[in-house]
Amino acid sequence: MAVVAQGMSGREAVEQGERTGIRSARRVVGRVLTYTILLFWAVVCLFPLYWTATTSIKDQTAVLKGPTYVPGVDFEPSRVGWDSVLTGGMGENFVRNARNSFIISVTSAALAVMLGAAAGYGLTRFNYRFGPWRNRDISFWFLSQLILPPAAVVMPILILYRELHLLDTHLGLILLYTVVNLPIVIWIMRDQFNSIPIELEQAALVDGATLFGAFRRVVIPIAAPGLVAAFILCVIFAWNEYFFAAVLSATRAVTLPWMIAGQVSSQGVRWWSMAALSTAAILPLTIIGILLERYIVKGLTAGAVK
Repeated sequence: MAVVAQGMSGREAVEQGERTGIRSARRVVGRVLTYTILLFWAVVCLFPLYWTATTSIKDQTAVLKGPTYVPGVDFEPSRVGWDSVLTGGMGENFVRNARNSFIISVTSAALAVMLGAAAGYGLTRFNYRFGPWRNRDISFWFLSQLILPPAAVVMPILILYRELHLLDTHLGLILLYTVVNLPIVIWIMRDQFNSIPIELEQAALVDGATLFGAFRRVVIPIAAPGLVAAFILCVIFAWNEYFFAAVLSATRAVTLPWMIAGQVSSQGVRWWSMAALSTAAILPLTIIGILLERYIVKGLTAGAVK
């Protein structure tokens, strides 16, 4: 009987080992498949950036030749695109337009974050009533403004800016981008503040802090990742926006996207110059995204899991 029991135990151990091996093999195969899919998707997402960067070091012959991918193998690198951007009259315009983009995007993002943080905090800590609307309805109304297409409002804005003498000014684009960015900032900060226990603010009030003091000293430091994420998203939108900038500016407040589109003329498209300008415009945002990636992820996922 002991021999039989020992044999049964041996078979069970063998079967258990086989099941463990199968599970390990499945786990390895699943992990390899997952990383393969992620690697493929990364290549798909990054290839346009690589194509733009390589096109910026091509001359007219290499551009018109057809698909070429590897510098020094498929084509000889050329500086004609970057020389046209960094020297001469276009170089001066590039510096001016880059400065305009920086001033407009950073200022509008800062204003949007300040106003949106205040609005998001109010929607999470106080009860509002506007006719039949409550806090949730007001929040969805803010979000619904993102559905409105820019072409539907550009004509009234153009007429209004002409009367207020805001056409082709930094202030005009800053105010417009601030308003356009507010809905997304409000929603990001609303979720961020919802994830912060209200007991922390109550403890600060008991210790003698004012409502604004509790908001500034307790809530804002905890919500910093959401603030950074909202600020970066606003900067990216304002930096890349073309439609409003093309309609509302002409000479003094021209931004980089307007300059990039200006490489299209009746004589054709200067692909090498357009690619060089695009690469120069993408590079600062890429560096910001890499350095502040953890803040972006943490800020956008705040409140998702409680």
